[in-house]
Amino acid sequence: MPPTSSLADLYRPPVDGFTGCFIGRAWLPNLRGPAVVVVDDGGVFDITPQIGTTSALLDLDDPARFARTAKRAARLGSAAELFANSDEKHRDVAKPWFLAPIDLQAVKAAGVTFAASLLERVVEEQARGNPAAAQSIRATLAGEIGADLSSIKPGSADAEALRKVLVARGLWSQYLEVGIGPDPEIFTKAQPLSAVGFGADIGLHPKSTWNNPEPEIVVLVSSRGKVVGATLGNDLNLRDFEGRSALLLSKAKDNNASAAIGPLVRLFDDSFSLDDVRQAEVQLRVTGDDGFQLDAVSSMAQISRDVTELVEAAMGRYHQYPDGFALYLGTLFAPTQDRDLPGEGFTHKLGDVVTIFSDKLGTLANRVNLADKAPPWTFGIGALMANLKARGL
Repeated sequence: MPPTSSLADLYRPPVDGFTGCFIGRAWLPNLRGPAVVVVDDGGVFDITPQIGTTSALLDLDDPARFARTAKRAARLGSAAELFANSDEKHRDVAKPWFLAPIDLQAVKAAGVTFAASLLERVVEEQARGNPAAAQSIRATLAGEIGADLSSIKPGSADAEALRKVLVARGLWSQYLEVGIGPDPEIFTKAQPLSAVGFGADIGLHPKSTWNNPEPEIVVLVSSRGKVVGATLGNDLNLRDFEGRSALLLSKAKDNNASAAIGPLVRLFDDSFSLDDVRQAEVQLRVTGDDGFQLDAVSSMAQISRDVTELVEAAMGRYHQYPDGFALYLGTLFAPTQDRDLPGEGFTHKLGDVVTIFSDKLGTLANRVNLADKAPPWTFGIGALMANLKARGL
């Protein structure tokens, strides 16, 4: 899209509109703080006087019922108006805009949950972060492994048999371990309140030269481990950092503005359930100022572990989340399309527009910037508590 266009022009609503139950967060300039909002065809409504955080809302026994029946303190505008004002390059700072729809929740992510992306993680590891080496390694691995990894159930006897064969051939990898072994990879993607929402810049580490978006479904989980809704996410990934060493995962994943989540959380009700998440397709489009365009589709039906298995791996007697958590479910998307030099595959350029869409969840759109050029994260938990207290909430 032209650099002067608004990201709001790319927004597509869910195919059934706002007939489901959608909640989120919006910034209120006049109060210098966020609001918990309900969004429907009538507009965007502030319910913060009824419940101060989305983490508290999602921890209720029936979040959708509460959101539908909560007293609405004010109408902040139409959804279209807030989406239009959410683009950082086209924002009137005197009017409300959408934020990431989560606040106090931990932000977790599951890695290597799709067979196609599993192979690419092994490519990164063996290439040691060098994109020029990726193509030949990819071809060698495809021939050497000689197995359809998508047909292997993680942790099964078949997976263990394949592991033994690959170990004997010197081909075992830490990524194969979490991809088809008994224990999935669960890591911390970002800190509470640090995720960015629709229209915000998404931040690349300035030293990265090989990176990609990761379009994903993000599920919202209560403190009791109940999955209560879903939204979209971009788990921006630095392939060169993680390829050099898995111990650089924190630098590859957690940087300023590197976690995009939104635009809204769709709560589970009669119109939307965990089965819709299991059957969802996630569409990705990347467009650059250089005329480059990349399109891809990720199908949740191809995930190697069920959503509930990933949630159970993330919490339990050994991990508690009293404010709940958001969990990125991983992606099928592993870009190999050349952008510049033949054989070097895809990497972002500044100004890229990343659009992620799913039928029941709508659209998440962000521009790519450097992490040290994107607006710094300054509104943390202390600021939120002070703001809510000053507002009598």
